[in-house]
Order: sequence, then structure tokens, then C-alpha cells
Amino acid sequence: MVTSTLARFPAGRSRGVTVAVDGFFAFVWFGWGQAAAPSWLILPLTVGGVAGAALAVAGIVVAIRSPGPLPAMSDPAVRRRYGITVGLEFGLIGLGAAILGVTGSYEWAPVLVCFGVGVHFFPLATVLANPTLRPLGGLLIAVSAAALVTGLATAVAPATVTGPGAGLSLLGFGVATLLAERPVLG
Repeated sequence: MVTSTLARFPAGRSRGVTVAVDGFFAFVWFGWGQAAAPSWLILPLTVGGVAGAALAVAGIVVAIRSPGPLPAMSDPAVRRRYGITVGLEFGLIGLGAAILGVTGSYEWAPVLVCFGVGVHFFPLATVLANPTLRPLGGLLIAVSAAALVTGLATAVAPATVTGPGAGLSLLGFGVATLLAERPVLG
């Protein structure tokens, strides 16, 4: 039995899809971070966005080149649990964002979204059999907490914290997943 932490990363087509999703959302978060960023942060956020886009493309290539089906989506029960989990996440975050918008507190939306995405990774780790989603979820929750505290205590916009924080977290986990080699059993 292999006990290496490398065995925790997804393999095959799941690996490619995970890398593509992490890269795409890193790109999105780095972009959102530019909403109210100081001028000195624009270039690093742009570089992060480009890296996220490149990672998404690499993930797509890995997914296309990997033989066989996408295991998690081949099982109807897993597809159903995935749909429920993601549907609840989108619904609750959307409702919260709408409330923030209506009350004039829209600048806190990145904190809510980052927190919600972090929380939803915990049930998804089980649904998708990808335990690396748990530490990623923990990081995103920590980023949202840092953005909340920073936004309340300073004049720094919450998006200026969530953008680079969530972007780097997703980029780091995506790169780790891409570079992880599954141990050969034999």
C-alpha cells in the first residue's frame, strides 16, 4: 500500500480537470483583485492572471490526453451529489451577494464568495474523492477572514486581499496537482 502524499492528488482525466478548474478560477480571482488594487499591485495580479490562464490550458491538455472517462462524473450518484453541493453553493452565495448589493455593502461580496467557495470544498473533497480540496478550502476560508479583518480595520478593499490570496491559493494547488506524479504500484 502506498502512503505517499502524492497519492492524494487526483490522477488521469480528474487531474487535468482539477488543474484546469484551479487555473481558471485563479485567473478570475487575480482579475477580481484588480478592482480596487493599488497601482503597485496591478502588475503582480496581471502576472498571476496570465499564470492562471496558462495553468487552465495545461489542465485542459492533460484532461484531453488522459484516457478513459472522468471517474467522478461517470457515476450518477456522484454527479447528483456534485450538482446538489454546487447548486447550494451558488444559490447561497448568490443570495448573500444580492443582499450585500441591495444594502449597499457590495464591497464585501469577495469576502462572502471566497468564504463560500472555501466551505464548499469540504463536502466536494468527499464527493470527488479529492482530499487536497480540504486544505485548499481551509486556505480560502483563511483568506476570507484576512480580507474581512483587513477591510474592517483599514481602508484596504476586501477584493485587494481576496484577489491575490485566493488566486495564489488556487494557483499553488493547481501547480501542485499538475506536477504531482502518481506513484507506480508494482
